[in-house]
Amino acid sequence: MTTERPALEALSNPRSDRVRAVARLSGRSARQRAGRFLVEGPQGVREAVAEHVAHRSGHQGGTPVAPERGGSPHAGGAPGTLRELYATPDAAARYPEILDAAAGSGVPARIVTDEVLAAMLAGAGTTTPQGLLAVCDLITVGLDSVIAARPRLVAVLSQVRDPGNAGTVIRAADAAGADAVVLTDASVDVHNPKCVRSTAGSLFHLPVVAGVPLADAVRRLKQAGLAVLAADGAGDFDLDELADDAEDREVSSSTPESSTPESSTPGAPHLERSAAWVFGNEAWGLPQADRDLADAVVRVPVHGRAESLNLGTAATVCLYATARAQRREQRRAQRRFTMAETA
Repeated sequence: MTTERPALEALSNPRSDRVRAVARLSGRSARQRAGRFLVEGPQGVREAVAEHVAHRSGHQGGTPVAPERGGSPHAGGAPGTLRELYATPDAAARYPEILDAAAGSGVPARIVTDEVLAAMLAGAGTTTPQGLLAVCDLITVGLDSVIAARPRLVAVLSQVRDPGNAGTVIRAADAAGADAVVLTDASVDVHNPKCVRSTAGSLFHLPVVAGVPLADAVRRLKQAGLAVLAADGAGDFDLDELADDAEDREVSSSTPESSTPESSTPGAPHLERSAAWVFGNEAWGLPQADRDLADAVVRVPVHGRAESLNLGTAATVCLYATARAQRREQRRAQRRFTMAETA
């Protein structure tokens, strides 16, 4: 059953004060002043609405309720709260469940003409608006809260300037099951409309920390027990070999008479351990000074004739390799626990 929505006159003046106020949020300074940002498109808006609903349902009598692991990373706090929702008539007809969920949480959608929506997104780099636009509070997550949750896998973006690339890595980190993403102070604004759009809603799925100097982030993550791995084409360690080593260790653990094999390269990191991957700028990668901060520098092997991998692809490969090794280690620990219980 759908929620009855009040019939409001469609916004049709692209030069109205409301439309101009929304359009200004495409700019960083306006976002900072207003404390709000834009989420465009059905996938992003759907996740923004779901986050808002989770935030509201996570409170009982005004007391925040801690979310389950894997649930909303911002539940119990204000960041990401949905403030306004706009839809064209066509989008309202195509995505009634999104509008119903928003209305049920106290944010009914305003119907706008295609011309008005285009004006709202004029500075957002959107070539073909998809009919839905949300205005949300800025998402602000501190590194302290991420570390307090004892993360096992974190992606760190150092001087990543392209919003599409940053959003793609956030999406890849979400898909790989990472616990957080950290953008250094020299990286793109995570609330940039193109970055938000590129996350495809993943911005609302895991904590994203922004504005932390790389040296500070590395120091804090090391103190929390994470190995810091820098991804670089000239790295000392080959990712394929590290993955093979991790698999060999799993096989040996299942055979009591065998000893744990040595890594193929002396001093090689173990992918199954808690790790933070550092990814550099799209054009020049990681400077030597940044690589020196890491515990190890790892290269993604290129077996074909391609010169290199782009940032999003390299990050996806590294994060998935580590996530897979960590899952194997978790299964191995569970087997040891079960054997001890039944002994």
